[in-house]
Order: sequence, then C-alpha cells, then structure tokens
Amino acid sequence: MTFFQFEADFVESLRCVPMHVRLKLDTCGVKIKLSHWHHFSYAQRQKLIDLPCDRPAEIVAYKEFLLNLISPDLGSEMLIHVDPIWEDGDRFPPEVLKQAESSQVSVTLEQWSSLSSLQRFVLTKLSRSHHENQNFIPALIEFEIIKDTKI
Repeated sequence: MTFFQFEADFVESLRCVPMHVRLKLDTCGVKIKLSHWHHFSYAQRQKLIDLPCDRPAEIVAYKEFLLNLISPDLGSEMLIHVDPIWEDGDRFPPEVLKQAESSQVSVTLEQWSSLSSLQRFVLTKLSRSHHENQNFIPALIEFEIIKDTKI
C-alpha cells in the first residue's frame, strides 16, 4: 500500500487514518471519526489497510467488514454520499484551488491531470475546510507540484 511521506509520523503506529484508507472509506460510502479508528484494534486497522476496495464486490466486502467493526447503533450515521470529484483530471475541485490560493501556491491544470487519482484525492481532502490543512503544502512538495523552499 501507498503511504505518503507527510504521513510518516503516524503510519507505524496507525494512530491516524492513512490517506489510502480514507479513499477506501469514501469509495464504499462510510465515514468514520478518528475516535472510531482508535476503537479498532491494530489488527483491524491493518486489515482495513490491506483489504482491496476497487472492484464492486471488493467495495461491498470492505463496507460490510467496516460496518461490522462499528457499533450497530452508529452504522446508519456513518453512511455518506460521495462525489468523487478527484477522479476528474480535467477539472479542479474548487476547494483545491481555494486552498492553493490561500497557501500562495499555483497548481496548473496540467499538473493536476498528471497526478494519480489517489494524489488528487489527497489534495482534495487536505483542502477541505473542516480538515487540518497543515499537510497540503507537504503533499504538493511530495507530488512534485512545488519545490521545497527549505532546501
């Protein structure tokens, strides 16, 4: 599985939800809170990392596994509708443009379209207003959109 450099401080302990797991969660339409993640055992977290979630049958199996981990009374609260705007390499999500602008960086459409779907997902998630945006610039550096000015 792909882990990003900006996730390095928590990947080993799995204290936060890795980005590729967050993509799987969105793919199967389930939202969990960090507190839910912390209630899962390390083995359960690792299984959420390892389970595939690309093909329709895998998505259903992933969702079933996940919902079985979550308290039954919370299950319906956790279902979400997801618009996978990151899949479109020909159009910027507005929040990415806004975050780039507020970070005083430029991302071209050519750069955006050259990113993998997972990388576009990451930038979309890191630019949401309810998310801590501290990893937006490190992600842009890691994805070679901008240069690290500290070097």
